[in-house]
Amino acid sequence: MDDWRVPDAAPAPAQARTGPALVFDAASIAYGDVPVLEGVHGVVAPGEAVALIGPNGAGKSTLIKAVLGLVPVVSGEISVLGQPPRQARRDVAYVPQADALDPGFPVTAAQVVLMGRYRRMGWLRRPGREDRRLALEALDAVGLASRASTRFGLLSGGQRQRVLLARAIAQQPRLLLLDEPFNGLDAVSQDALLAAIASLKARGVAVLVSTHDLALAHLACDDVCLLNHHQFAFGPVDETLTPENLRAAYGGHALELRGDRVIVTG
Repeated sequence: MDDWRVPDAAPAPAQARTGPALVFDAASIAYGDVPVLEGVHGVVAPGEAVALIGPNGAGKSTLIKAVLGLVPVVSGEISVLGQPPRQARRDVAYVPQADALDPGFPVTAAQVVLMGRYRRMGWLRRPGREDRRLALEALDAVGLASRASTRFGLLSGGQRQRVLLARAIAQQPRLLLLDEPFNGLDAVSQDALLAAIASLKARGVAVLVSTHDLALAHLACDDVCLLNHHQFAFGPVDETLTPENLRAAYGGHALELRGDRVIVTG
C-alpha cells in the first residue's frame, strides 16, 4: 500500500449494453404491514441516469434499498440486470447518504477505495496490481488521484464523499445507486461528481440518484421518477419536472419554484 503511482494500463472496457439495467413493474414496497411506496413503473437503460425526486419521507431511499434487495417488494416486481435484486448485488454499487466508515479510522483514501474491490477479489485475497490500478483510476475519475495517500479523515467533507464514490466506481458496477450524493457539497466536489457520473454513463453504467436539487437532475440525468408514496411521473426531465407535476407530488405543503429549486414550507 506504499507505492500509489498509477501503473500503465488501458482504461477499463465499456460495460455491455444488453437489456435494461433496471425495471420497475408496478412495484410496491412495505415495511411489514406498513406500505411505503406503491405503483412504481419504469425502465432504466444502460448508460442512462434517472433522478428520484420527491419530498422528505416520500420513499426515495426505500426504493433504492428495494433495488439492493434490503426491503421486500410486496406486489409487482423489480428486476435488476435481468435478475431479482439480491442476485444482482455483485454488479450493483451503492453510495449511501451517511456512510458507516468512521473518519477517525486510520486508512488512506486509496485504502478506502480498495474496499470496493473486495467483492470482486474475495475477502481473503490481497489486492494485486490490477486492483490498485482500478482504485487509482477511480480516484482519478473523481479528481483525487493526488490525495491517494492522504488519511481519509483529514479530507474535507466533499472530498470524503468523492472518495466514497470512487470506492463504488472501483467495484466496476453495471448499476450505481446514489442516495442524496450532493448534499452539502462544495462547487468543486459537485462538478467532480457530475463529471464522474457522465463518464460512467458513457461507459454504459446505469445510474439511479436520489436528489432534491432540480438543477442537478437536469445536468446529470436523462429521466426523472417523481415520487411521494406513489409514482406521479416517470420520463424525460423536461417533461416530468413541470410545475404541475411538482405541485401534485409536494401536495399538502406551500410550494414555491425558485429557478431550479423546490422550496417547501409548512
